[in-house]
Amino acid sequence: MTESNIKNKRFITPEKSAILLPVLISSFISLLVVSAFVIPKYIKSNKINNEYKEFLRKKNELPNLKAQYKLINEKLKKLNEEKYKIINLISGTSNLETFLSRLGAIASKNDIIVSSINPKSSIMYVESQSSDLQNELNLNPDSLLVEGVKKYDLKINFKAKFEDLLSFVRDLEFQENVILFKDINIASEEENNDKKKGKIAAKLLDITLRMNVYGKI
Repeated sequence: MTESNIKNKRFITPEKSAILLPVLISSFISLLVVSAFVIPKYIKSNKINNEYKEFLRKKNELPNLKAQYKLINEKLKKLNEEKYKIINLISGTSNLETFLSRLGAIASKNDIIVSSINPKSSIMYVESQSSDLQNELNLNPDSLLVEGVKKYDLKINFKAKFEDLLSFVRDLEFQENVILFKDINIASEEENNDKKKGKIAAKLLDITLRMNVYGKI
C-alpha cells in the first residue's frame, strides 16, 4: 500500500486538524458565552416582559378597582351611619351618669321620694368569641346589646303616691335611653293625720323598681 493511500484512509490529518481545531474551540467558547450571558439575559428579559405585562394588566384594571373601592367605601359609610343610628336609638346620647342626673330631676318633678338608687350590674358588648362573658351572652342573647352600648341593671327604692308613680313611669318611657322595666314591688303605708290642720290622710306607696337601662359606654 502506498503512502498516499494511507493518508487518504486517515480521518484526521494535520490539514484537517488545522481547520477543525479552531472551529471546535470557537464553538466551545460560543457555548460558554451563550450559557454565561445570553441565556441569563434571555431569562431576565422574559421576566421583565412578564412583569411589564402584569403591570399593564393592573393598570388597565385600576379604574375598575377604584370604582369598586368607591362603592365599598360608600357602603361602609352607610353601614357605619346605620350602626350609629341604631346605637343612638338604643342608648340615646348619654351615659349612666347623665341618665341618673335626669332620673333625679324626673323624680323631683313628680314628687318622688327616692330612698336609694343601686346599680346592681353592668354588661357591655364583647366582640371576642373566646371570652367567658361572650359565651354567657351567647346563651342569653340580648339583641339590644351592640357595640358602643352598655346595659345597666338598676334597683330604685322610693316612696310616692299612685298618681305620681304613674307620671314618673310615663316620663321614664319618654327618655332617649331604652328602658326595660324588670320587676316592681309595691307596698303601702299611711301618713299621719293632722286633724288640727285639717289635712286628709294620704296613702304613700313604698316601691322597689328594677329596670335595665341602655346607655353609651
